[in-house]
Amino acid sequence: MTTTSVTSARPAGPATGGRAGFANLMRAEWTKIRSVRSTVWTLLIFIVVCVGLTALIAWLTESHWNGPHAASRDASALSDPVGFILGAGVGLGQLAIAVLGVLVMTSEYSSGVIRASLLAVPRRIPMLAAKAVVFALLLLVVTEIVAFCSFFAGSAILHAHVAVSLGDSGVARAVAGAGLYLTVLGLFSLAIGTMIRHTAGAISTAIGVVFVLPILSGLLPGSWGAHINAYLPEQAGTLITHTQEVSGDLLSPWQGFGVLCIWAALMLAAAGYLLARRDA
Repeated sequence: MTTTSVTSARPAGPATGGRAGFANLMRAEWTKIRSVRSTVWTLLIFIVVCVGLTALIAWLTESHWNGPHAASRDASALSDPVGFILGAGVGLGQLAIAVLGVLVMTSEYSSGVIRASLLAVPRRIPMLAAKAVVFALLLLVVTEIVAFCSFFAGSAILHAHVAVSLGDSGVARAVAGAGLYLTVLGLFSLAIGTMIRHTAGAISTAIGVVFVLPILSGLLPGSWGAHINAYLPEQAGTLITHTQEVSGDLLSPWQGFGVLCIWAALMLAAAGYLLARRDA
């Protein structure tokens, strides 16, 4: 009697679960991120808002330079030229980045893709880490390009009134800092999406933390409001986009960015903990 031996073949790539290399996980996450329409459309909106709004406001400002608020505008432009040029674009662009960060995770829950992902990669923490790394690299490239393009466009339009270049003190750090801030903000929003899992609730939470909490903290009496406000993610993180420190700031630009990074790290740790303990 003959015996037929059967050799089981192990599938390669992410389907090997815990044996999958981290590079394979990153390739799988990149495929998922770039194949979702919301990623492309949200990034396009971000680019149009940042570059277009910066150029539009710079043109309107240059056209009405000698208006009724010329004195205060001149002081603002001289003290913080990068913030003067990029302020509106980055301020609205961060809304698109926060929404995108949420959608990167919640879209998997709404479509059911998360179940297939967790079947292929039962170890959930490496999957979240790979998604965060891929998303951070994507955001870093896009936001830095957009920040520098916005700065060059705005400074070219306003060159007759606001003489600023990358070689000036603190300017290169502030422009690059805009991209760094938006990248970490995206990771912060990704963590919120992972914890809440529902798109509407997660977007509302992210927008509330970024836009509403600073307003509410400003209503607190005495020095409590100022201290709490200084350590909020948006208030601390945007300090790195300032050309120089302003009197009254409790944190330096790099300290503020460090506070934002701590916020993002804590949120990602909480997101990983909940992802590992909850059902898909």
